[in-house]
Formats: sequence, C-alpha cells, structure tokens
Amino acid sequence: MQDSVNPAIIEKVQALRTALHRHNYRYYVLDDPEISDSEYDRMMKELIEIEKTWPALSSPDSPSLRVGAPPVSKFETATHSIPMLSLDNGFEESDIFDFDNRVKRHLKVDGEIEYTAEPKLDGLAVELVYEMGKLAVASTRGDGIVGEVITSNIKTIPSVPLILQQEGKHKIPSHLEVRGEVFIGLAGFERLNKQRIDQGLPAFANPRNAAAGSLRQLDSSITAKRPLEIFFYGTGSVTDMVFHSHWEALQILRGFGLRINPIIRPKITIREAAGYYKELSEMRHELSYDIDGMVIKVDSISLQQELGTTSRSPRWAIAYKFEALQETTRVMDIEVQVGRTGALTPVAFLDPVNVGGVTVSRATLHNEDEIAKKDVRIGDKVFIRRAGDVIPEVVKVIEFKRTGKEKIFSMPQNCPVCGSDIIRLEGEAVKRCINTNCPAQVKERIKHFASKGAFDIDGLGDKLVEQMVDKGMLSSYADIFRLDKKNLEGLERMGGKSAQNLIDAIENSKKISFSRFLYALGIRYVGEHVARVIADKFNSLESLSGASCSDLEAIDGIGPVAAKSVESFLNELENIKTIDRILDSGVQIFYDTDNKEKRLYGKLFVLTGTLDGMARNLAKEMIEAAGGKVSGSVSRNTDYLVAGKSPGSKLARARSLGVEIIDEEFLKKLLG
Repeated sequence: MQDSVNPAIIEKVQALRTALHRHNYRYYVLDDPEISDSEYDRMMKELIEIEKTWPALSSPDSPSLRVGAPPVSKFETATHSIPMLSLDNGFEESDIFDFDNRVKRHLKVDGEIEYTAEPKLDGLAVELVYEMGKLAVASTRGDGIVGEVITSNIKTIPSVPLILQQEGKHKIPSHLEVRGEVFIGLAGFERLNKQRIDQGLPAFANPRNAAAGSLRQLDSSITAKRPLEIFFYGTGSVTDMVFHSHWEALQILRGFGLRINPIIRPKITIREAAGYYKELSEMRHELSYDIDGMVIKVDSISLQQELGTTSRSPRWAIAYKFEALQETTRVMDIEVQVGRTGALTPVAFLDPVNVGGVTVSRATLHNEDEIAKKDVRIGDKVFIRRAGDVIPEVVKVIEFKRTGKEKIFSMPQNCPVCGSDIIRLEGEAVKRCINTNCPAQVKERIKHFASKGAFDIDGLGDKLVEQMVDKGMLSSYADIFRLDKKNLEGLERMGGKSAQNLIDAIENSKKISFSRFLYALGIRYVGEHVARVIADKFNSLESLSGASCSDLEAIDGIGPVAAKSVESFLNELENIKTIDRILDSGVQIFYDTDNKEKRLYGKLFVLTGTLDGMARNLAKEMIEAAGGKVSGSVSRNTDYLVAGKSPGSKLARARSLGVEIIDEEFLKKLLG
C-alpha cells in the first residue's frame, strides 16, 4: 500500500519518527531535552496528521502510539497494571471545545458534561503502590507501560505518606495505586541552585530538570537533600473501593493523607473550564511552583470508562497548554555586563523570538565556565528558557545545526566599563571588577536598593538611575534621600509633576522592615530569604552590627560564606558611613519580635487589587511583621483575602471557598 504514497511523504514520516524517538529518549530517560516542548508538539502533530491522511503509513512502532522511551537499566523496573498514558494537547480555546464535542458525540449526549480542571504541573509523573495502607513500591512513568523503581527516593519526600491515614467513613483499600506529579517549587529551586553555586557545582537549568535529576539518584541520601514535593492527581488499580467521580476520588485520597492541589476546580462546564484557564494564566506567576497549562477531565468515572482510551491517551482528558516558555533561536553576539558586586556576566544577544508571549532578545550565560561547559559560540542555534520575570537563559547548544562559521567567545582581561583589573577568587565561578566605584556597579547597587523587594521606590526606574549616575547626581544609594525637585526637573523627560511624584515616593519608602532594609544594602549572599532569617534573630541593626561571624553561623540557614560576608560588610567603614547617612535622612526601620506573640500569628492572607494607602510589598511586610503569612493564591487554608481596587479572579475564588474578604481599612485594624 505504501507504493501509492509519495516517496517524499514516506521519507518525511521516517524522519519524524526517528527524531521523535530520539527526543523521547532524551526527555524521558536522560532528562536532557535538546528541543523545546513547543517544537516537540509541532513535530508530533505533523506526524499524527500525516498518519491520518495516509493510514497505510501507520506502524505499531510509531511514536504517535507511545508515551515515552524504555527506562535505563540502572534501576529495577516495574510494570504498571494500568498504563500511564500521556494526554492529548490543546493549544487554543477552540481545541477544548472540540474536545467537549468529541466527548458528547462518543457518549451520544446533548447536555452539558461535568469536568474537573486542575493545574498542569511541570514535573515528573510517578505511581505509588500502597499495600494494606503502607507504601510498597514507587516507580516513574517510564514509557507508560514499564517504569523505573524509585521507592527509596520517593520515601525521602516529606509530603509522601509512608502509611496512609484513615479519616472519615472510607476504609483504606488493601491495594491502592495512586498517581502524582513530583516537582520542586520555585523557592526551593532558588535555594538549591544557590547551594550548588556556593559548592562550585553547575546550576540546574530549571525546576523540572532539578526534580528529574533528584528522583533518579542511585543514592537516596542525595535525593533527601533536595526540596522535592508532590501533588497526587489520580489512581491506577484499586481494590475494595469504587469511585463514582474523579473529584470524589481526590477527596478520598486527601482523607488518606495524600496531598491534592488545593486550586483544582471541580464539577464545571467546558465554558467554565475555559474561564478557569484564564484565571490560571493570570495567577501562574504568583504560584510557588511552575505550571505549564491546565488538565481537563470528565468527572464521572462511568463516563470515563465508556469513553475509554486510544493507544496513547485517554479520550476523557485533554491538556490545554500555555504558550511555550521555551524556544530556539540564534546567538547574534555575546557581551559582558558588570553587576552590583562587580561580577562580570556574559549575556547572549539573540535573534528576537517570542517565548510565552514575550519577545526575548537576550539571555544570561552566567559565567565563563558555563560558556565553556555548554560550548556556546556566537552564531550558534540555542535552546532558551524563560521563567516568570527572570532573565532568560541559554540552556544548551543545538550542535547538529552548526555551520562552521560560529565564533568562539573569550572573556575580557579588564573591566569592560571602567578598565580596572578583574580577579577570580578561589572557589568562585565568576570574575569581578575590583573597583567598587565602577559606574556599572554603582548603577546596579542603586537599582537594587530601589527595587520592589527592597525600598520599593515607585518611579525610580533603571533608565532614570543610569541618567542620574551619569550626571553625577547619585554616587551611592544614600544619595537618593538627598534628591530635590529642582535638580530632578532638569533631567530628560522629567517635568514638575513627575519630579514631585518621585520625591513623594522616596518619602513614602522611608518606613521599612528590617529584613527589606538588609536586603536593600546589597550584601553579597544575602537575598530576601537570608535577610528575613537574619531579621528574625536580631531585634536591632546595632545588635546585628555587633554580631560575630560565629554568631551568624549559629543561625539555621546561614552558612559560613554568607556569615562572613555580612560581618565584613557591616564592619567596613565606608558602609557604616553610608548606613548612617541613610538613617540620618529619616529612614525608620521597624523590627520583628517573637512570632508567637504577634497578633496575626498563624493567619494566612492573600492580596488582590490595588491598595490606596500602602504598596502591596509594604502590606506584605507589615502582615509578616505582625506574624502572618502572605500567599499568592487562594485556597481553603486562606484566612483573609484583602481586596483592593480592581480585584482579580482571586475574589471569585475566595467567595466560592467561603474565605473572609476584607478591605484595606479592616487590614489596618488587624495590624493595629
């Protein structure tokens, strides 16, 4: 039958299958993909379309009929009693309405179908088998039929129950197979990479790669040190129990102590699912973990069974994916930028490419060791990734696309901004400019000082800072508090009203928490988390200034490198003078006391909309200073939703969960 098919089509199919098999292996087995998810999806879609058009080209070995690749041999293997299939993908809203129509046609119904929709985590699928309520075996998805046994590693995840708990009327089944997604949250990922950099190890490219590498360690003690988490999303084979709906199953699993995502939306129509997708799109960057879309499932188990599956995916579910945050492009040039601590960072200037709805034209290359390791050259075709508002990074080079015209890059021997000597200290991966008065360092220190996590000075943007440093108006961040309206009015695009607004913003920033003040100083190795940890242990700047390196090291979460950096910074005469100038300008630091004595201890807040009397960051800091916590998403654990002007989707979510909704004035009363 293939004789009647154009040879070019046959060749195309064979090429697609070969490429997809290779990419499956690199993604599922090696955890080392060389193309973006969007490119893979486009190739798979093209193959499926060709096979539909020319059925004679169908093959039982086609990657369109499989989920992944066989596991490597270093782990034992386990066969899934029910295959762990992949999901069909949708990329446009019309795709999910087409899915709904297919479901209705197959079931021969005209009315609305009830669905459950949930965030699609960017992690690794696993199956856990509980025998008589005890965790017996855990395995990866593998190729969907056979996975790798990773029981010892799974047991190291704190959120995985080793013994199920029985709460409520449901008896624990004698045999229960549950499926979940293992991932690393964004904060944990940041801490993990910082630890690796401090240890001279290469940073992970993204949270998924970090989770994959952690789960596939032969030594489970290494896995135990990684901040792995899990959400459970379904079941495999179960004895002694019948579930009537997917949502019911999840509630029962939660009762057994299995962690279920709190923002799942149950029992909704397809139109409501489309609305939920928009909500997820808005809140995705506020979540503490990466998601790359939404999964929609027919809620009724009996209808799921009636719909059945194809050889590669269930007919009763679809993944509606966000726009890709990964893409391929070309490195047009490499330049070196100087940061606030003098670090020289090579930056790749790219052929502009749309990544997740944002045009990306540059990406970090971290340091010269990373350039050498990845062998990035000017002219290379590369794989880039963007996560949230973080500068994109070059993940890897696509070597087979090289032409031979690419140019090898070399780091400069002197600072590219001020011409001063550069050094590389023992144990560090970066080179640094030794001139602390280097204009580039001064600009970056001031930008950091005025940033949202620090003094949060509205209107003091990067270009304005650069202009003022170039004109000699700022040589230190302490100079910010000595700016006046007359001088500002002489700047480019700065009229009288804009100048007054900036002066007002500077004045409003003068009340600041101790942790944000420490972070603003730009001390090396002191990020927002370390600043909060230190602020919790010291009740004044004076007591911190008198602390020794050993005092700081005694704090849980503060290593010797950070401790030494803080001690050195606070004892350097020039820094002492700068801090005194800041305080003399009227800056007031408010300090924390013991959390359990605070009025909002243990209360969980979520903020939405614009607040009149205070910036969102200040509200967050004041809540935390009063012992409360602030989350980016509404859940059943939320105590208060603070609603300002033009609230977003969180308001409707809070109402649906019965969360108490308060305004800014009530928040001020709670804060006292």
